[in-house]
Amino acid sequence: MKVAIRSLVLPLLLTPLLALAATPAPPGAEVYFISPRDGETVSSPVTVRFGLKGMGVAPAGMQKDATGHHHLLIDAPLPPLDQPVPNDDHHKHFGAGQTETVIALPPGKHALQLLLGDFAHIPHQPPVMSLPISITVK
Repeated sequence: MKVAIRSLVLPLLLTPLLALAATPAPPGAEVYFISPRDGETVSSPVTVRFGLKGMGVAPAGMQKDATGHHHLLIDAPLPPLDQPVPNDDHHKHFGAGQTETVIALPPGKHALQLLLGDFAHIPHQPPVMSLPISITVK
């Protein structure tokens, strides 16, 4: 009886851990900024366009190989790469599969970075992230 209970309960306990397992990224996958360009001076609101190479875009919640969705980091360091990307003013989620956005930024220098997340908002392994760029809002 104990063995039967263990065989039923153990998979239920492990399911959340499996959902958090790292999603592999295809070799050579890249995410990058189409615009703005690094060092560019722009006006607010800023149109930001995302590029992706070697993978497809899929909405959050849709688990499909070699896909993910964009996260835009604004004036923030990289979050932990083994956990879901935070959702706040510094970590914008594009879980509907969007590939561009318009953001209002105050005047001054700002750092932007893109980070692709899997169906559960967790970065792929290896992480698919852009180099950070710096823009100045006039």
